Amino acid sequence: MTIREESALIPLADYGYPEQAKRLLAMCIWPDPASLDRAWARYREDGCLLFGRVVSSELAGLIGIREENTGEYELLHLAVRPSDRGHGIGSGMIAEWMRTRPSAQLIAETDAEAVGFYAKIGFRVYSLGETYPGIERFRCVLRKREPCCEG
Repeated sequence: MTIREESALIPLADYGYPEQAKRLLAMCIWPDPASLDRAWARYREDGCLLFGRVVSSELAGLIGIREENTGEYELLHLAVRPSDRGHGIGSGMIAEWMRTRPSAQLIAETDAEAVGFYAKIGFRVYSLGETYPGIERFRCVLRKREPCCEG
């Protein structure tokens, strides 16, 4: 079976299937209903945007971004359905976001488990040290002029 993927990011603020979006968003946060409600409400705020990628008529991935300063954005959430991982959906969403911004800098904070993904697609990675006892966090920065993989 061929996977049909929508090439454009779609805005999820008024997406007709919010349960699909919330299921993906839940993979990025502390797994409790109150945290999910707070994260979902955040995308109703000014400067917070939530987009998704559709594969075979279902939401396969989402990307949540907040504008910090003109041209500087924070990657708040990035999730891909487990069955669709490894097919370039996450990196493709980031690449598309960067292509649509004239001169942008995208910043993400992550853990050791995900830092390799960001490094692989062109982010510069900086250790923040142990921000929690025994847990190293990383700041990942992608500038428009740096190459970003194609999804």
